[in-house]
Amino acid sequence: MNMYAVPSPGIPGCPPGLEYLTQVIVLVLKVVHILFIHAALVGFESNNKYEVRNVMGQNVYYAVEENDCLSRQCCGPLRSFTIRVLDNYGQEIITVTRPLKCMSCFFPCCLQELEVQAPPGNIVGYVLQQWHPFSPKFIVENEHREPVLKIHGPFCGWSCLPDVDFEILTMDETSKIGKISKQWTGLLREAFTDSDNFGIQFPMDLDVRMKAVMIGACFLIDFMFFESSNN
Repeated sequence: MNMYAVPSPGIPGCPPGLEYLTQVIVLVLKVVHILFIHAALVGFESNNKYEVRNVMGQNVYYAVEENDCLSRQCCGPLRSFTIRVLDNYGQEIITVTRPLKCMSCFFPCCLQELEVQAPPGNIVGYVLQQWHPFSPKFIVENEHREPVLKIHGPFCGWSCLPDVDFEILTMDETSKIGKISKQWTGLLREAFTDSDNFGIQFPMDLDVRMKAVMIGACFLIDFMFFESSNN
């Protein structure tokens, strides 16, 4: 496995384990669990697993969903989850938690939310769904619950184009500073697997804590719009 060894010296003001994020503007998240055809027929799936890579294909982090079989089968993509992000040495550096919420654009009282900790136990930000009848909209907050960025997706979370982009915007919505993209992997893989690829682009000088929150936002977008309804 081609792995990137994170430098050991810490960076002042940077949560431990996130040093590498200060050096990048693009990350690729790959869903490594594949839902095979026979599994799709019985509606059974294991916890989601992700590889986080740089543009050279080197593994930077791994992420594993922590959940139970009953939640996966009864709640499907709506399920609550804890996703633990590990570095190449097996140290947990980011914890992402999502409570169970009813997901419907017609019920604004049960909007989705996400909490990101880095390292575990130290909250660095939140992702909150905004109510809109058709388009996905999110607010990104810092650890003090202050709005920092917005994320806007296409109509109903999908697009006729091969790649689906969720734009990362400033709070006044005048500037696009990045995006979270669901990348096309081919017809058969789209139809019979959950093996998706996502790209995250953000400015080099974006607060490293917000970069960690963007990784959490990518998990939430995956569950809300691209996970099979048969889970």
